[in-house]
Amino acid sequence: MEKETAESTKVRMTRRVTYAGMALNVAIAVAKAVGGVMFASRALVADAVHSASDLVTDIAVVFGVRYWVAPADEDHPYGHGKIEALVTTFISAALALVAVELVADAIRTLASGTSREPPGVAALCIALSGVVLKEALYHWTRAVARKVGSPALEANAWHHRSDAISSIPVAAAVALARMYPRLWWLDAAGALAVGAFVLYVAWTLAKPALLELSDADVDVKAADVKAVAEKVPGVLGVHKARARRYGGSFQADLHIQVDGALSVTEGHSIGHAVKEAILNGGLDVDDAIIHVEPAE
Repeated sequence: MEKETAESTKVRMTRRVTYAGMALNVAIAVAKAVGGVMFASRALVADAVHSASDLVTDIAVVFGVRYWVAPADEDHPYGHGKIEALVTTFISAALALVAVELVADAIRTLASGTSREPPGVAALCIALSGVVLKEALYHWTRAVARKVGSPALEANAWHHRSDAISSIPVAAAVALARMYPRLWWLDAAGALAVGAFVLYVAWTLAKPALLELSDADVDVKAADVKAVAEKVPGVLGVHKARARRYGGSFQADLHIQVDGALSVTEGHSIGHAVKEAILNGGLDVDDAIIHVEPAE
């Protein structure tokens, strides 16, 4: 019953911060798009597309959280944790697509060499407002993500921060293009910088999710698991210790060696003690499989 309560709390907290983010993303995206068109800023329009992409990832988190926190069942005996890695990968892919389009559009503009009307002052104000609002949303979302232990929500938090940081070169480009009309190309250059940064963020988020989906071994965590097991009384040796990320935590399996003269019951008791030590050792491991074998 306690587990169900913890899961419902996690869903509630995740959805609350994400719904707030969705509302803010709509407001910011509309403001940037309208401002970019009205005040002649290609970089601001590009930034509006980036802000709008946050809505897609917000929706993925809102609908995904109810599935990845669900307990193990007959069809998913290991739980549903990898659904979170799938959602994180989807968020990264959405970011990458946005980045490619922003870069391509900026390159086309720079290649055309066509002078444009310098952006209006209002475009600068909109860009700076976006920086402040999205940075605040990033800190709130990241705090909740770490409290509930959700990589997908933390990925979404970084999506918010990427929007905040991307608005900085946009603001700079708008300001310089406004002050020095001959530098009209800085507006497009700002859009290019935004695209490059977003592409980098997409990869940094996708890499750990892809490693999780491919069951990559987490060497540092495996070493920690081995160290804890070796301290349990009755354990004479530990080998084949492995660990993998699964959702917001880890799963481990290892072989322990015990005195071969012990009874099956005694060996099992030591194995159980090792498992309890690992699960309660502050390693963020929520499941461990222990194979007991004779030392000789």
